[in-house]
Amino acid sequence: MKICFKCKEQKPLTEFYKHKAMEDGYLNKCKTCAKKDVLEHRKKNIDKIREYDRKRAKNPERQAANIVVNRAWRNEDKRRQKAHSQVAKAIRNGVLVRQSCVRCGEKNSLAHHEDYDHPLDVMWLCQPCHKQRHKELKEEF
Repeated sequence: MKICFKCKEQKPLTEFYKHKAMEDGYLNKCKTCAKKDVLEHRKKNIDKIREYDRKRAKNPERQAANIVVNRAWRNEDKRRQKAHSQVAKAIRNGVLVRQSCVRCGEKNSLAHHEDYDHPLDVMWLCQPCHKQRHKELKEEF
């Protein structure tokens, strides 16, 4: 057991991140407080963080890893890449018109497929809502 210096609650060691520099090998702030601090820092410094992320993405090792991940993603379900290509072509030809996110109204949206067997049957979701939808689908299965 350990007491978090931020929230002052006593919690089991599993609720603390490991940290080699600490005497007991665990950070003095619980995971909940650490996550809260990281989120707050990210919100305050979002422009700097996004710029850092863009630069980091150009790192050759990251680009190589990204290629491997994308190849695996495409090979996992061939229908997925085919559906994405059909949506892009339909948008380009005016068959499909990009719409705002159906959940939050954000104008910058992505085409989400509930079923890859119906490639033009899409739900328009912004990036955060799209990630949330995939989390929901993962929890269902």
